[in-house]
Amino acid sequence: MQYAVDKAQQLAWEWAHAPRWKGIIREYSPEDVIRLSGSMAIEHTLAKQGSVLLWELLQRQEPVFALGALTGMQAVQMVRAGFKAIYCSGWQVAADANEAGEMYPDFSLYPSNSMPLLVKRINASLRRADAIDFAESKRAFHYFVPIIADGEAGFGGVLNVFELTKWLIEAGVAGIHFEDQHPSTKKCGHMRGKVLLSIKEAIGKLKAARLAADLSGVPTLIIARTDADGASFLSALEEDQRDRQFIERRTEEGLYAIKGGVDLAIARALAYAPYADIIWYESSKPDLSKASRFAQALHRAFPGKLLAYNCSSSFYWKEEMKEEQLRNFQKELFSLGYKLQVISLAGFHALCYGSFELAHACAEQGLLAYAEFQDKEKRAATQGFSAFNHQQEVGAAYFERVYETIMGRKER
Repeated sequence: MQYAVDKAQQLAWEWAHAPRWKGIIREYSPEDVIRLSGSMAIEHTLAKQGSVLLWELLQRQEPVFALGALTGMQAVQMVRAGFKAIYCSGWQVAADANEAGEMYPDFSLYPSNSMPLLVKRINASLRRADAIDFAESKRAFHYFVPIIADGEAGFGGVLNVFELTKWLIEAGVAGIHFEDQHPSTKKCGHMRGKVLLSIKEAIGKLKAARLAADLSGVPTLIIARTDADGASFLSALEEDQRDRQFIERRTEEGLYAIKGGVDLAIARALAYAPYADIIWYESSKPDLSKASRFAQALHRAFPGKLLAYNCSSSFYWKEEMKEEQLRNFQKELFSLGYKLQVISLAGFHALCYGSFELAHACAEQGLLAYAEFQDKEKRAATQGFSAFNHQQEVGAAYFERVYETIMGRKER
């Protein structure tokens, strides 16, 4: 009993005084967390260390830039190429990494445990890469980078979000974003016809995610994503008045047609900010003026609030801006406070294009094309690419050492 009292007092002090929790509201007590945590504390080392590292990276004077990884092998190569974080996209899981074994659009059709299992597989690959290098006294890469995962619209209500957050933490995630679309009609953030939850419902999901993280003893970064820019409908009206000014009419289906756009996104972001560590502005177009307007409005009320931006594959970037603008776009985003920047579907496009490019060349030139492909791999190995030696990459030498250790044989 005294332990519970002491722990509750420690939590209360941390929530009130630790810089990590500055500006964060919890509408439950430390005693609630202790009561719901169970008698045995389970350590989630990957999630805890990743969360701490992600928070530290976000305090630096450069953006945390992450590509969407579709496989563990992709994540390993991203780290070896210099990336300090990995992003896991729900779109990519729907397309080709879900537990249903199906190819889906980004409509939350896949089983909700698919993302936690992808994160687990990615962490397993990163752990194996670390073990292989460590056994050979190599220390060039820090493989345990933070993983930011897409929680979609939570696959249901607050309890679904609570459970999904716990699964993701168990898999080793550092940050999770939840969007304010309705889960039963959820679709890709760059498609028309999006239906939003009420602000009250969206906040409830952020609270659920925070409680799950607190019960797990992990300072997971909770990211609130608003899809209001480009949204068409609102699912319901609560007693909350903040959505009412954007309603245009009631539809035959019982929805509320709304005026989506940056003003609605700002209104929602202001409501979410006290409950989230980062606010994600899902923009309908790569428009710096809108991004600036969003950031300035939020920072007037919440100075220094961390922001996230999706440099989406849905935009054909060279049609959107010139090369010099492309060079500076991320720097300008960072100057506005968008410290987390992702290319969400990078893994999908790299996998598909890379496979097509090789197949097309081989179809025309046969073995010669593959030999030239190997030359490219070999040259890339001088920059950190490791999969050229595929036996070494998957741990053949490592497991030979394991076998020799078991059998008492001398190492080669």
